[in-house]
Amino acid sequence: MPTPKQMEKMAVAVGRSVPTKPGLAPDDDLPQEYWQALLDDPRAEARPGPSGGALPLSQIPQHILRVGCRRCGRVVEIQKVDATRLYGPDARWKSVGQRLLDNTCRERTGRHEEDGCWPTFD
Repeated sequence: MPTPKQMEKMAVAVGRSVPTKPGLAPDDDLPQEYWQALLDDPRAEARPGPSGGALPLSQIPQHILRVGCRRCGRVVEIQKVDATRLYGPDARWKSVGQRLLDNTCRERTGRHEEDGCWPTFD
């Protein structure tokens, strides 16, 4: 526990470091620096359109396809060539990944709403 003298020193130090201008109110416009930081983020270059899960296997550039389960943490990998051979080039990665997880799912409760894995596509 600090002494009273130390507490006074800390109070004086805190008083000096108070920001000179107040923070933004909820309805204020965000500063230009904020928007520039968002635009400079490499993830801002993502093109709008179908996500990786909605693409057909023939249009996915990766050679190794990975799908994980948000529920049990399991990860299943398959080569794009093997997935294309098994499911066809026009099969959507979302449905292929769901099948791969469902074929080896460990979370079975007997209720349709709760059964199965919850996929996340990498």
